[in-house]
Amino acid sequence: MDSQTQAKCPLSQDEQALLASGTLKDEAILAHPHDFYSVMRRGDPVHYDEQLGSWLVTRHEDISAVQNDPLTFSVNKGYHTQQARGMQDEYQDILRREGGGYFPDAIMSDPPYHTRIRKLMESAFTAHRVKELEPRIREIVIDLLDSVTGKGQADSVKDIAVPLTIRVIVEQLGLEHGLEEKISRWSVAVTAQIGRMQNREQMIENARQICDLQHYLIGKMKERETDPREDMISDIVHAKIAMDDGSVEVLTFEEAVSLIRALLIAGNDTTATAIGNMFYILATRPDVAQALSDNVEDDRFLTRFVEELLRIEPPVRALSRMTTREVTIGETTLPEGAHVLLVYGSGNDDETVFPCPRDFDVSRGNIGRHVAFGGGPHRCVGLSLARMEIKVMAREIIRRMADIKLAIAPEDIRYVPTVATRTIESLPITFTARAA
Repeated sequence: MDSQTQAKCPLSQDEQALLASGTLKDEAILAHPHDFYSVMRRGDPVHYDEQLGSWLVTRHEDISAVQNDPLTFSVNKGYHTQQARGMQDEYQDILRREGGGYFPDAIMSDPPYHTRIRKLMESAFTAHRVKELEPRIREIVIDLLDSVTGKGQADSVKDIAVPLTIRVIVEQLGLEHGLEEKISRWSVAVTAQIGRMQNREQMIENARQICDLQHYLIGKMKERETDPREDMISDIVHAKIAMDDGSVEVLTFEEAVSLIRALLIAGNDTTATAIGNMFYILATRPDVAQALSDNVEDDRFLTRFVEELLRIEPPVRALSRMTTREVTIGETTLPEGAHVLLVYGSGNDDETVFPCPRDFDVSRGNIGRHVAFGGGPHRCVGLSLARMEIKVMAREIIRRMADIKLAIAPEDIRYVPTVATRTIESLPITFTARAA
């Protein structure tokens, strides 16, 4: 049965039961979501998840439509109502009292305000800057891999993926080394605020971690105000854009704090997730690992490999929107003020767009249609840097490691409990070292 026909088949009794009882708050579904995604796409593509209090948009076509209508589907309202949901006042009070202030995420906003913020933020991600980073990123990747290849085993998340992305973003922001443990804690704390899985005690602890993060960043920002350097913090602190009327726009202090915080967290967390997912695929799909090995010097193949990796295992599971008026998505009408989650993992699995979606196929003609980086005006600002890090890592892994296998049973893999990302907590592997 082809994927187009399967998409039209009625749900079985078991599938109907899964649709009725399933929720993204279920950690078992978070770990293995594809059956749930499939029954939603086929049986109820804009599905109300009662336990989350959110509408799950699961079809590729509908996700794309929502992303391209930022006025009807507000990122600002969706994101900031999701943040510390149910405990917002207490969360914000802790940051104001102990963390130097509550700084709403300026990039998670709506046009026309978002347009200004986006232009100012993009000054830190010029094509020239990103291209110049590649040799240094390769040095970091090789150093990390060389530190483990002689052992024949490693935790591919904790020993490789997380240290790589933290080192890269630390250097680009102009921060000191040795922050790996703190940045990992800060990343977990920030992601937890939009993950819908924390209880009050965890929220308070996470909020205090964010207070620590903000105090650290504010100190660095004040240094750059008087002593700018060649780094992203200086780029943001001193960002300027000329307007059509001849005026010059700059960021407020509050906006700058929120953007630097976003660069630090998003700049390492989602890329580390993607690299962890890549190790999982290489360890469990020997045909994919062999194809990568056979084509490791083919730059076009590597580029397509990265895109298919991002499609089949997008690091961002879902992000929020809120309706600003009554609106119909597909055949479902939502009221004004409905909280919506765009389920990117499901959109990338949509069999009507990507036939046989669980096949890792770098020859797909529409490989660039995946929504791993979002879309519309909120398409990920750091996507070029993320793609490059993943591509460099893929090349150097396969040059140095052969016969990559999981060192634990697949059912023992644990994922960070959040609806925001699909992040493997720890992934021990074994391998045979290749001669570099």
